[in-house]
Amino acid sequence: MPHKIILSVTGMTCAACVRRIERALSKANGVLTAQVNLATEEAVVEYVAELITPQKLLDTIRVAGYSATVKTSVFSSQEDDDVAIRRSLSAALVLTIPLLVVEMTMLLPSLHMAVMQLLDEQRWCILASILASAVQFWPGLRFYRHGLASLRALAPDMNALVMIGTSAAYSYSLVATYLPTILPEGTAQVYYETSATIITLVLLGKYIEAKSKRKTAESLYALITLQPVFATVIKGTQAIEIHIEKLSVGDTVLVKPGERIPADGIIVDGSSYIDESMLTGEATPVYKGVGDKVIAGTINQAGSFKFSITATGEATVLAGIIKTVAEAQASRPPIQQLADKVVAYFVPIVTVIAAITFLFWLAYGTLPQAMLSAVSVLIVACPCAVGLATPVSVAIAILAAAKHGLLVRNAQALQLLSETDTIIFDKTGTLTEGKAKVSAVAVYTDMAKEELLRLVASLEAVSEHPLAKAITSLVSQELLPVEKHEVTPGQGIAGYVGGHYLQVGSKRYLQANGVQLHTNDEGSSVYVAIDGQFAAAIQITDPLKSSACIAMNKLRSLGKRIVIVSGDSRKSTEAVASQLNVTEVYAETLPLEKADIVRRLRKNRQIVFVGDGINDAPALAAADVGIAIGTGTDIAVETASVVLVRDNLCGVTSAITLSIETMKNVRQNLFWAMAYNAVLIPVAAGVFHTLGITLSPILAAAAMSLSSLSVLTNALRLRAKLHKSISY
Repeated sequence: MPHKIILSVTGMTCAACVRRIERALSKANGVLTAQVNLATEEAVVEYVAELITPQKLLDTIRVAGYSATVKTSVFSSQEDDDVAIRRSLSAALVLTIPLLVVEMTMLLPSLHMAVMQLLDEQRWCILASILASAVQFWPGLRFYRHGLASLRALAPDMNALVMIGTSAAYSYSLVATYLPTILPEGTAQVYYETSATIITLVLLGKYIEAKSKRKTAESLYALITLQPVFATVIKGTQAIEIHIEKLSVGDTVLVKPGERIPADGIIVDGSSYIDESMLTGEATPVYKGVGDKVIAGTINQAGSFKFSITATGEATVLAGIIKTVAEAQASRPPIQQLADKVVAYFVPIVTVIAAITFLFWLAYGTLPQAMLSAVSVLIVACPCAVGLATPVSVAIAILAAAKHGLLVRNAQALQLLSETDTIIFDKTGTLTEGKAKVSAVAVYTDMAKEELLRLVASLEAVSEHPLAKAITSLVSQELLPVEKHEVTPGQGIAGYVGGHYLQVGSKRYLQANGVQLHTNDEGSSVYVAIDGQFAAAIQITDPLKSSACIAMNKLRSLGKRIVIVSGDSRKSTEAVASQLNVTEVYAETLPLEKADIVRRLRKNRQIVFVGDGINDAPALAAADVGIAIGTGTDIAVETASVVLVRDNLCGVTSAITLSIETMKNVRQNLFWAMAYNAVLIPVAAGVFHTLGITLSPILAAAAMSLSSLSVLTNALRLRAKLHKSISY
């Protein structure tokens, strides 16, 4: 069975780094899939434990030139990398500022001459070489470490470009200082401030970038800190405070007003209003009484209550949400493939352009001009912005979705939602409340109505279908044991009860089993046969959810085609469709038939399927995007790629809106990142030199950093926009 692990990776600077790590991991024996995310600095790896260990995965990343650890917390090794960048930046600033200050005096020739007379030009060059050397091989060492590794792997990245560019300016300056006679006459000039400033500006950009990326994890960190540290456990007549790590399933816990709930469970005594907004996005506190579920991390607002623990630690709903969000952030949408293809060829092409630039200006200009133009091309072309364009927006969107009760399992679903044109809804439990009530019982046998209902309720008690609960709620007598029961999903149930063989289900189910029905009551939802003979028709009503009509109108305003698919009778399904103004209906469908309908419609359209029950699982899996109601069955929730934590159908429109806004933001990021390179590389190469438009290496470094910051700023702007546009 495949295992999945999240690794924290440090040292990545651009999309080329991502590609190199993924390629290294994918080649390792035992690795099934590997996805690396630059924004979250994570790698999600699926592997076969019998063939490769987590340690070997870490070793593979280290051989590729990066550091990695198994992710144990939200910030994990990211904090260490942030500290390292901050220290490197501080050192670079201290060493570079003197070089820049002296160089800036050249703007005032008289002041520069006075400074040079005071320092002595030769002595200053020697001192400058010492300062520049310290920058080059102390804070700048990270570019050599990662850059050389990328060159050895024949996959040059941003580190390699910075390393080559700064080394060229630095080495040329060393020669001009200590061996000036080997250079052509009049070309022995020093550019120490250029190499040092490039490294400093790149580090400054990386530091600001790291701070911005860190913001994308703050909401997830807030989720992790929701659980309290201690809980009050009832032991006999005593209330004992213990650490939550010592809690066990079955423990009874006392929760007082204002306290956070430490684990998942069911209330056994008392009641209260509970704030579940951090998990569901619902601002209004929810009333909970005996028998109701409570979720770890939510806040008890009013009275005290006791609950029995059903899940702790990693098994809680909160832990599952955190894990899902973390994995989704590290995944990539299909649009990322465009950036990957660009980066695969981009850096080698840029290196060739830099070489051509150098040779051209060497032939038609001067050696310093050739060197500086080539360095400018290398520095300005770093593909940092391209690498950040998609993952930062995706990470922000998935976190925003989680805060509003939308659990998006992967980035692919996030993109596909924006491309879908048809939304298919299951009926029972999805469009309707799923809290069916018996409105009439017609008996067609000599058996007393009360006894018949007792037999039916006993059999239905072993079923999870919503209609079963409506029937069992009618019977106050003790239920009878059931033997050899068999459930046919979406159709009915059969078994031996009280000495009789019962079959309970749809008209189609009974007819398929040879039972002749003597009724024309098409509105009846459940039919009963006893010992092979038709015995009763039980009419059941199931009211629409209050959010259903609002959601349908919003979807229509977005231009979506709406379809209803149900296993119920055509009459009851069309009645619901009529209330919602939906004309396309498929009724009396089996679970696999639902999936077939989805596949058939998918041939020409992008399909979203929305459901909540076991019988919806095949259709959820068959759709481009499956959306499950979080209050539904576990199998439906696990099969879906999007989960509505709240039982509110307006979440479907919010998910689509979220997707549309996110993909718009991603396309903006990719456009500006690529347009920036397309415009500035020719400028750096000197194409517009005759017009007086040039780009120095220092300005190139500043522009490169600004391109990444512009992408990050645009992505962070998405956060505010999503909080306004997601409302349900």
